[in-house]
Amino acid sequence: MNVSQHIFTSEEQKKPQKSGVFKTARLAQRIVMIVIGAAMMSVALEIFLVPNKLIDGGITGISIMLSHIFNIPLGILLTLLNLPFLVIGYKQIGKTFALSTLFAVVLMSIGTQLLHPVNPITVEPLLAAVFGGVILGVGVGLVVRYGGSLDGTEIVAILVSKKLPFSVGEVVMFFNLFILSGAGFVFGWNNAMFSLIAYYIAFKLIDITLEGLDQSKSVWIISDKFRDIGEALTERLGRGVTYLDGEGGFSGDNKKVIFVVITRLEEAKLKSIVEDWDTEAFIAIGNIHDVKGGRFKKKAIH
Repeated sequence: MNVSQHIFTSEEQKKPQKSGVFKTARLAQRIVMIVIGAAMMSVALEIFLVPNKLIDGGITGISIMLSHIFNIPLGILLTLLNLPFLVIGYKQIGKTFALSTLFAVVLMSIGTQLLHPVNPITVEPLLAAVFGGVILGVGVGLVVRYGGSLDGTEIVAILVSKKLPFSVGEVVMFFNLFILSGAGFVFGWNNAMFSLIAYYIAFKLIDITLEGLDQSKSVWIISDKFRDIGEALTERLGRGVTYLDGEGGFSGDNKKVIFVVITRLEEAKLKSIVEDWDTEAFIAIGNIHDVKGGRFKKKAIH
């Protein structure tokens, strides 16, 4: 979440005013995307994973195993087991997140109930793992991208990571290793390994959904021909560049550093442009989760 803070000479703090139509459109967009994401999660579970005795990680995986053991409807367990984490999310993250998550979880639970009688598309575990993982990952990614969640594990991981020297991702992976191992005892070890495939695919698709196929990249270029390279990047890629002052740590020479943000699809073109002017230029490229403002324009993924 990007927070812009404006400081004025007066004591009054001013906030940018947005029209009611804009707010309504944003709310409608959020609702539609969360509905689509929850629906995709329901399809992945009831049409691909559950009928083939495959599980996802987190609370969803626990719910699938408990549903199988105690013959309790999956939708009921998904709602009940996520409720405590919704309360935690409300206190730790905020009301908007909690309400969006509650809305998504309820929709997912209803969807699993409605789709439960439907026959699975495939009974081949590998196909179910691959396609179920893809649909599940995109669904979860959409819900997360628009301010909600479909699983309480991440909330727990955030709290645990504050107390222990582990990242959120490491804590989530630790939880899911135990959950996916439990699938071996409940559904058999072959199914547990197929579940791991589904989980990995879903994990990757969540990233793609959040960041887009045209993932942004930051680029730093050091060259004596910085002006020519910068003008070429602006002319041929249509990207604005920024010239930064640098100093060589070994030589002590003053250097100009070109900074530019591109998409993943433009990386090869950028390298070609730089090499046209300076084959010895230093280029460093890194991934960016999100970028807004300035002259950078990136197509939305939806």
